[in-house]
Amino acid sequence: MTRKGQATRERILAAATDLIAERGVAGTGTEDVRKAAGISGSQLYHYFDSKQSLIRAVITRQAEAPLIPGQPIMGALDSFEALRAWADAAIENQEHHSGQGECTLASLAGELGPADDQTREDLSNGFLRWRSLLHDGLQAMRDRGDLRPETDLDELSMALLTALQGGSLLSRTLRTAEPMRASMNAALAYVHSFA
Repeated sequence: MTRKGQATRERILAAATDLIAERGVAGTGTEDVRKAAGISGSQLYHYFDSKQSLIRAVITRQAEAPLIPGQPIMGALDSFEALRAWADAAIENQEHHSGQGECTLASLAGELGPADDQTREDLSNGFLRWRSLLHDGLQAMRDRGDLRPETDLDELSMALLTALQGGSLLSRTLRTAEPMRASMNAALAYVHSFA
């Protein structure tokens, strides 16, 4: 793909992501995306042959987004301080958006559910990528002796991911950051219990 083609594709994905944040998947049509991206219908279908392929690309884009909102690069979550900063950033992000107006893996999963096997697999892969990043940080903490040797890193990384995603979904539904604050604080307390 040429540089111009990559830029066009990214513009389409950015427009789709913004519209989904505002209207949801069901409320976002390909014609809406085309207009928002300022492209022709033939350009849209050159890059995405269906709404489903566009949504799958949005899922992949969001899965590659950093776990720390507002940060361009995912930092290592390999200390209690880094985990606290990550949780605080997630809580602050929910407060900033009043629990709404975002296109995240949690919101996409909540809206799409098991729409089809491929979409479910894309969502699953995104979540597993994030879990792997959490697991790697916890592994470094255990290797350094910050966590006890018998600590189950698979369980802890899943607990952190579940706190983030569950807190996000409930915060979005209730339109308050309190569920995110409660879930992240509980998850961090659980991690600290293995210190």
